Amino acid sequence: MTTRQILPSGLPLNLAGSTTASRAIIVLQEAFGVNDHIREVTDRFAAAGYLAVAPELFHRDGSPEIAYDDFAAALTHMGNFTRVGLEGDIRDTVEHLGTLGIEGPSIGIVGYCMGGTVATFADTLGIVGAAVSFYGGGVTNGRFGLPSLVELAPEIKAPWLGLYGGLDKGIPMDQVDELEEAMADTEPITEMVVYEEADHGFHCDDRTNVFNAEAAADAAARALEFFSEHLRQADPFV
Repeated sequence: MTTRQILPSGLPLNLAGSTTASRAIIVLQEAFGVNDHIREVTDRFAAAGYLAVAPELFHRDGSPEIAYDDFAAALTHMGNFTRVGLEGDIRDTVEHLGTLGIEGPSIGIVGYCMGGTVATFADTLGIVGAAVSFYGGGVTNGRFGLPSLVELAPEIKAPWLGLYGGLDKGIPMDQVDELEEAMADTEPITEMVVYEEADHGFHCDDRTNVFNAEAAADAAARALEFFSEHLRQADPFV
């Protein structure tokens, strides 16, 4: 079960797992806020042995939890994002983990939908050890004050995994192919997986119209394997 803590910067974090864990995962929300689903996902990473934290990226708007069918509200809150604000929230989260003895190479970041875009951006900052993006948008056109993912690709600093749905109308496969090509030219290890029968949001079991159990299970397992392979075990005695 997650607990909520507010950092000195004002950023609320939802935390699950032991603060003595050797590695951590930052979980970035969908466009609907840090809701029951995101808290459950955070719990799942904690159950896998990580200290898992979900920062509330809508905190400047009061941290609303938005209904899945209220896209207008989601767009309004996403429209208030800035690059400075997003980077500040990521850095604040990483710095908090540092106070617990978990440094960048031992920190993974995973994001879903909107959060998948931000997770890729976070990979360019040189402060995390690996990143996983579940159907992150803005592939060829920037959003949230950030460049497109294709433009960000040459700047990534840590291993990156992208997970996309073949039926995703908002992220066409030609864009996914372009991103895969851009990521292939980077120095860090990158992987791309496309689930041909999955739609956008396929990992969210609270969205029954798009949830794909088979793709979700495989993607979650791949994310855990990716983090296990690429994140360093922190030594709490150093």
